[in-house]
Amino acid sequence: MIYDNDSTHIPGQLYLCSTPIGNLEDITLRVLRILKEVDIIAAEDTRHTKKLLTHYDIHTPVTSYHEHNEREKGLKLISEIQYGKNVALVSDAGTPGVSDPGYELVVLAIKEGIKVVPCPGASASLAALAASGLPTDRFVFEGFLPRSGKDRDKALKRVLSEERTVIFYESPYRIIKTLQELLDYGGDRNVVVTRELTKVYEQFIRGTVSDALVYFETKKPKGEFTVLIEGRREDRKIVLPDKDGISAQVEELITQGIDKKSAIKQVSQTLGISKRQVYSAVLEDRK
Repeated sequence: MIYDNDSTHIPGQLYLCSTPIGNLEDITLRVLRILKEVDIIAAEDTRHTKKLLTHYDIHTPVTSYHEHNEREKGLKLISEIQYGKNVALVSDAGTPGVSDPGYELVVLAIKEGIKVVPCPGASASLAALAASGLPTDRFVFEGFLPRSGKDRDKALKRVLSEERTVIFYESPYRIIKTLQELLDYGGDRNVVVTRELTKVYEQFIRGTVSDALVYFETKKPKGEFTVLIEGRREDRKIVLPDKDGISAQVEELITQGIDKKSAIKQVSQTLGISKRQVYSAVLEDRK
């Protein structure tokens, strides 16, 4: 740590403050006190955080700390703490560092010997788990799944191989695609899809993966989703074939004179997977 030789600076502390995920009443008395007492509040979105602070009549200075300035701003915040200022880190909702900026700052603080103080509160993943009806004794949190490519395939295989309840977040733009992939690759197991937790239109969609897909045939996905899927039983098979290999088999049949539609059907029957999966692999290979 770096201090002035002629001063008696006592380093401040970094507080990780959980904020409401929807309902503004879901904030602890301790967090409210800390937000009033610290010198600086580092926020993922200053405009969003100022609404919360205004609601509780808190006037502490706010600065931005988000994924695009994590390194540069993180060093500045650490410097402020080293010279005696206390900093509270907040995200837009929930706990900083959990699928939100914060991890890098915590690592920097620990390396510099700064005390990191967790101030727990609302959590979308735990709230969804507690009310899901799926096993709560053993679970794993995956955050957001990769959007595409081999990283997504690996993540899906990991999720579907897991014997514990799996929790992950998903956007309204990808929820249907994700549910379809879960069904295709892992079978029709139990799932809970939640949205708008703690808000007026809080919703839990419980049933099988296919039930959830049927629901979204008539209901346009809105809001951020928390998805929970039951763990794999030993008798369940996971079919996550290599897309390059699928496409190559289709092309081989086409070179033999078989039309594309028939080739896709034949490969799906041979591999024991859906025609949609085969068609998707062929499309991706041609991009």
